[in-house]
Amino acid sequence: MKSENLSLLTVILFCVCSSPLKVKSQSDGEKITISHLVDNFYIYTTYNSYQGTLVPSNGMYALTDSGVIMCDTPWDTTQVRPLLDSIWVKHHQKVVLCVSTHFHDDRTGGLEILRREGVKTFTTQKTDELCAKNGEKRAEFVFVSDTTFKVGQCSFEAFYPGEGHSPDNIVIWFPKEKILYGGCLVKSVVASSLGNLSHANVGAWASTIEKVQARYKSPNFIIPGHQSWKSKQALQHTLKLIRRNTSNLKK
Repeated sequence: MKSENLSLLTVILFCVCSSPLKVKSQSDGEKITISHLVDNFYIYTTYNSYQGTLVPSNGMYALTDSGVIMCDTPWDTTQVRPLLDSIWVKHHQKVVLCVSTHFHDDRTGGLEILRREGVKTFTTQKTDELCAKNGEKRAEFVFVSDTTFKVGQCSFEAFYPGEGHSPDNIVIWFPKEKILYGGCLVKSVVASSLGNLSHANVGAWASTIEKVQARYKSPNFIIPGHQSWKSKQALQHTLKLIRRNTSNLKK
């Protein structure tokens, strides 16, 4: 395990290297859906079963002149190779970097496969510790503090706002496009509950969301970890769900 310890570290990689596209995966015949977001940004959605229900899981990738950067991995490991192949066929570029936003397997499941494919994989040190403790796949590189990455012409920030869905959840911000990739810290506007609370800190979650709102004002896009990503109201909806959950616990 390699560690990058500088706060606001700039990682620069030099690599030689819309209608949704649906691709067959090896997992029960389900699809990988790739949808254009804006400019060089795409949302990919893969699927896995949770408590007997098939659940969509969102990730994101962006094209740069030095290769493709990815936020989170597919949930089902059989979907990693089809996704990489789809990106190559669609864009003729290879993925060069992936940052996972917390330790659950819907964010980290494909890290080892990506590493074997030559992709530089990153998590926070806290996420790496939780991956090791819980038997999840681990990234090749870790960073300790809020970190700015630069790949080709694209710059983005990984920010830890506090506990919520998990002790280690981070968000990723693309300042030029004002894209907030919230991962599972942020709930879709179609979500009716907070979902998996096995490692959540519901008491801290609202404060954590408010820190995100204060830091990243008026995002053009907010991408939650699951379900629909086409609303700018996801942060407010997440707060609503947290307050409803807290109110129900007090009854």
